[in-house]
Amino acid sequence: MHAVLARRQLNPDVTRLDVEAPRIAQIRQPGQFVIVRRAETSERIPLTIADADPVRGSIALVIQAVGKSTRELVALQPGEAILDIAGPLGRPTELIPSGHAVCVGGGVGTAVVHPIAQGLHARGVRVTSIIGGRSREWVIFEEELRRLGAVIVCTDDGSYGRKGFVTVALGDVLAGGGVDAVYAVGPVPMMRAVAALTRPLGVRTIVSLNPIMIDGTGMCGGCRVSVGGEMKFACVDGPEFDGHRVDYDELQDRLATYRQYELEALRCAETQCRLGPHLTNLPAAEGAHSAAKPAEPAVVP
Repeated sequence: MHAVLARRQLNPDVTRLDVEAPRIAQIRQPGQFVIVRRAETSERIPLTIADADPVRGSIALVIQAVGKSTRELVALQPGEAILDIAGPLGRPTELIPSGHAVCVGGGVGTAVVHPIAQGLHARGVRVTSIIGGRSREWVIFEEELRRLGAVIVCTDDGSYGRKGFVTVALGDVLAGGGVDAVYAVGPVPMMRAVAALTRPLGVRTIVSLNPIMIDGTGMCGGCRVSVGGEMKFACVDGPEFDGHRVDYDELQDRLATYRQYELEALRCAETQCRLGPHLTNLPAAEGAHSAAKPAEPAVVP
């Protein structure tokens, strides 16, 4: 059992849980994730380790409530517990050793780029973070990222920072030259657009993928993605890959595989709340790591 030590609402849909996991807190590296199971009968959900405190023995999980299972997770309060947390899983981020890196986060993906920015900053790399949200209330992890370097905030409605998409701000930074690598995490269309900007400039681009995951060990094959024409398993070969080689169309299609089941599970859960717990649960599959990896309904890592 892993006790919930703290809970904080980051925006209307995203919650941060600090949970007890001393061993994971000591050995996790940027880019790695865990798979959590709320209770014995709960779905397994991949979540990026957004932060860690080895002294306290805790890790931070940032969760976007998009389905039945994630809603159950974010409802946890301090003093309650998560049954299982397996990890750290996945390959650590390949951090550049020096130079200038730009970390681009869209929505809940901002929490996923945070540990990457931490790792880069610790190496002495100059970090510029570009983060976005629909409006000011949807922007997360701004304060944490400002401790690591310059931050450019973008909002769709212009209520805070620059008006427009993070990709427009990235284009301006790239035009100034001197960018050695871009790390991007967010909705598939955003990561595709980032890769399209950096490809003609030859700027190394790493994206964090959030396909459906089940066991996190490569055994089930549920997290298959195509990278450079080869099949990869995001849980053991990733979750981060060369953004110029990812098949984004395939990834987008796979993320929608269980969407109907998610909707049915939510309807069932809402009906149970009104009519009682005797109704049978329908299957659900939230295959992204919310901060899975992360960043759009899926989903997530």
